[in-house]
Amino acid sequence: MNSVNSLREKEKGNHEQSPLLGAHLSIAGGLHKALYRARNLACTALQVFTKNASTWKERNLSADEIDQFKTAVADTGITRIAAHTSYLINLASPDHEKQALSAAALRQELLRSSQLGVPFVVLHPGAYIKGRASAGIHRISEQINRVLSALPAIGPRLLLETTAGQGTNLGHRFEQLAAMIARIERRSKIGVCLDTSHIFAAGYDIRTPTSYLKTMASFDAVIGMHHLQWVHLNDTKKDLNSRIDRHEHIGEGHIGIEAFRLIMNDQRLRRVPKVIETPKLKDADRWDKQNLEVLRALVI
Repeated sequence: MNSVNSLREKEKGNHEQSPLLGAHLSIAGGLHKALYRARNLACTALQVFTKNASTWKERNLSADEIDQFKTAVADTGITRIAAHTSYLINLASPDHEKQALSAAALRQELLRSSQLGVPFVVLHPGAYIKGRASAGIHRISEQINRVLSALPAIGPRLLLETTAGQGTNLGHRFEQLAAMIARIERRSKIGVCLDTSHIFAAGYDIRTPTSYLKTMASFDAVIGMHHLQWVHLNDTKKDLNSRIDRHEHIGEGHIGIEAFRLIMNDQRLRRVPKVIETPKLKDADRWDKQNLEVLRALVI
């Protein structure tokens, strides 16, 4: 019995020392299935959609779905989980109807995630469409304040994702995210998700030790490293400052492998979960496995 307990403690220790690394995975067949897919890929973190990300139609979870998900969490030991919100949500929209739809969708996402015990919800801040960027930033913060005030006991932390800056999308400059956060009342429920492909497209170079340290120093000075709660690891098909969001497999795009080596060995990010959102080709599991293996091999 003592030897069995000793082995379990050793395995637990090894699990805690391994990188918090995973992927955005399919929920086909049920939300809980994503956790078992993650375990098969040796993931220690996971990101999912809790509903169809391309529709306004909401999804109400049954008691069985919630129980199955929580059982899968216990079975796999994967607790670093994020839900990504619908792509349709745009809290910065000047259209009042679109604002209301977006706020309602965000509220439902936070409720579903809270029911499942998911600790993080990742949100694209939104596009201001017309007028001034500052007005869009104000609308984002205002809507988040309304949603969070209506959910006083909500569990998940809402993470604002860095963006590539296509069109009028906000969040491509660290200063914009800082301005949003500064206006949010329940700041303890807010954090940031940093996407490598997006910040590179937005003009933040991370390809060399010098440029990487400069970018991270800028993030710390403007936003604060304590707000960095989640990382998306993606290479990109487009060059620096392109303002175009096109993900590529790790080490096969314009960012290159060195940036990911720097991230995987940055001790400040050691306990920050990192997930890939690399292209899903015909054999998605094989590509996910390959990208994850590349990243694990970078850890010194």
